[in-house]
Amino acid sequence: QVQLQESGPGLVKPSQTLSLTCTVSGGSITTSYYAWSWIRQPPGKGREWMGVIAYDGSTVYSPSLKSRTSISRDTSKNQFSLQLSSVTPEDTAVYYCARRDYYPPYYYGMNYWGKGTLVTVSS
Repeated sequence: QVQLQESGPGLVKPSQTLSLTCTVSGGSITTSYYAWSWIRQPPGKGREWMGVIAYDGSTVYSPSLKSRTSISRDTSKNQFSLQLSSVTPEDTAVYYCARRDYYPPYYYGMNYWGKGTLVTVSS
């Protein structure tokens, strides 16, 4: 059974960089054909897909967040990470990591999710 767990600071100051890590157990992040996503949900709003890193290390980002987003991985720890720069209070959200099937060039639905972690951007 694949499990994902988000971790990172729950409070970030405006203009700083938000950094989160997703630790995966029960499966390797380098196994074909999976991709590992970050999704967020602001309070009272819908979910927003942020970006993905695939089993081969390739990345794709949401066009609306691309200039501020970076996703990387540490295969030795079976983790992947999110960095979102220049945050504002509008970046306050529950942040989720998730796994999806990926058969290049096509991505499919999310099939495993972390529980999510609330990040508040406030001074």
